[in-house]
Amino acid sequence: MKNCTAWCRRASGILAISLLGATPVVSLAAAGEVLQAVKARGHLNCGVSEGITGFSAQDARGRWVGLDADFCRAVAAAALDDAEKVRFVPLRSSTRFPALQAGKIDLLVRNTTWTLTREALLKVQFPAVLYYDGQAFMVAKSAGIRTPADLDGATVCVEKGTTHVQRLTEYFGVRRLAVKPLVIDSSVEVADAFFGGRCKAISSDASQLAATRLRAPGGQQDYVILPEHISKEPLGPVVRDDDGQWVALVRWVLYALILAEERGITRANIDAMLKTPEGAYLRAAGGKSEWVARTFGVREGWLARAVKAVGNYGELFDRHLGEGSPLKLERGLNRLWTQGGLLYAPPLD
Repeated sequence: MKNCTAWCRRASGILAISLLGATPVVSLAAAGEVLQAVKARGHLNCGVSEGITGFSAQDARGRWVGLDADFCRAVAAAALDDAEKVRFVPLRSSTRFPALQAGKIDLLVRNTTWTLTREALLKVQFPAVLYYDGQAFMVAKSAGIRTPADLDGATVCVEKGTTHVQRLTEYFGVRRLAVKPLVIDSSVEVADAFFGGRCKAISSDASQLAATRLRAPGGQQDYVILPEHISKEPLGPVVRDDDGQWVALVRWVLYALILAEERGITRANIDAMLKTPEGAYLRAAGGKSEWVARTFGVREGWLARAVKAVGNYGELFDRHLGEGSPLKLERGLNRLWTQGGLLYAPPLD
């Protein structure tokens, strides 16, 4: 090759090997900035809600539990080898993105909807969808309201800093109906206003409404969540967009939980399953386990550690949102793609 330096010839050789399908011998990137900070600190700072049952709330012992809380633990298990090395930071909807942008948290897992404008204008990334939801309405059963259109002219409580305010206005505006949004700064205060009679309905993600209903004075049987959803709300973890390595690590921790369910790997059987072809796929990351782990800056076996720490996606859902939880929600869109849902993880290799 004319005028090719030694570096050029070496690079050409690597390219040729790559084109032949062999694993390329390249310099592995050092750990990303976020992971370096997490390791130096010794724990993951994870932004969660102020208390949404099923997603992130403190139990009687003060331990954070829920789908979002356990996802934080899964990331800690992958990155730090210890699922308990998490510092949970409770945040209101209106303060979650400023906290992420300021570096007060490394990861935001707080019932947050993935939108174009958030990624483009707030300079954040949504690695994947953790829970598919939709905006709905909750009303008193005695009100006799059956559809959102029956709320024409009513006051509706909604939380500040969410997509729900805009969706509410859009839905009623398109139908030439009136609605009076009562925008309140925290989910707890929104619930108090609704149960206190300040608004005829409360509008939020359907799953959050189910959690709010558990707090109803006199019992949840007096309130109904209308079946119609007025929006798509793909909820997922959020990170800053300045560290692609951290984005990818968080993304693949989530996908590992889905892949584990696809292959029948659970928290209880993972040690035995890792010795089988099904489990070996997860452990070996498509035959490039060591190379991938070093590229991400984590110890080999990080995907398996995440699953072992919290269980597969189905276990998480059942424990926090499904039949094993107070919410008893149907999985619906959150079933695996093989079972009619939207959960689909790309292959590891």
